[in-house]
Amino acid sequence: MSKQRLAIASDHAGFALKEFLVKNTPEVDWVDLGPANADRTDYPDYAARVAQDIESGKIPRGVLVCGSGIGMCIAANKFNGVRAAVVESETSARLSRSHNDANVLCLGARLIAPDYAKDILQVWLGTPFEGGRHADRVKKISKLEKKN
Repeated sequence: MSKQRLAIASDHAGFALKEFLVKNTPEVDWVDLGPANADRTDYPDYAARVAQDIESGKIPRGVLVCGSGIGMCIAANKFNGVRAAVVESETSARLSRSHNDANVLCLGARLIAPDYAKDILQVWLGTPFEGGRHADRVKKISKLEKKN
């Protein structure tokens, strides 16, 4: 089985969790888009790096980590084709994939312990999109992006 390729980025608050996930999930082919250290950064800059790669089709999915996950999620969702979700449980990870076809997982380093974040990531990676009635809803989201 081939590795899933994912982009990952963080801000300073999420740096340690980003590094933990990269180090502890060798089954993922990570494209680390920064930062390289825990110096102060602005989360929109790093959210944009991942979102641009998804919008362009360069990378299929990504992970963003900041203090709460919220800022990264807001910024990433400004890009066409990006469906970012703040996830704080295995249940929300499963639902974000199966019902919403989320392609960006946003995690809050101040809210989730590293080992649990890894568990959430595993569920998110292993959950397929159900399609069906959910596909119609995702299409409606895409139409909203194009309209607005």
